[in-house]
Amino acid sequence: MNMAIAGLFAGMALAFAGYFGGFGAFLLVAALGAIGFVGGRFLDGDLEPGDLFRRRDDRRG
Repeated sequence: MNMAIAGLFAGMALAFAGYFGGFGAFLLVAALGAIGFVGGRFLDGDLEPGDLFRRRDDRRG
């Protein structure tokens, strides 16, 4: 599945949550979607735990 289709599905899910559940449901779906996205990146091996917690002035050499 390409990223445009995945983005379309995510946008539709957020729209349904916002319309039927209100703003609180919209925020919940957005937060859980972000957590799922980061978890998926970890499982795919595209992201390492140190990538999220490294300071800005640290540089890879």
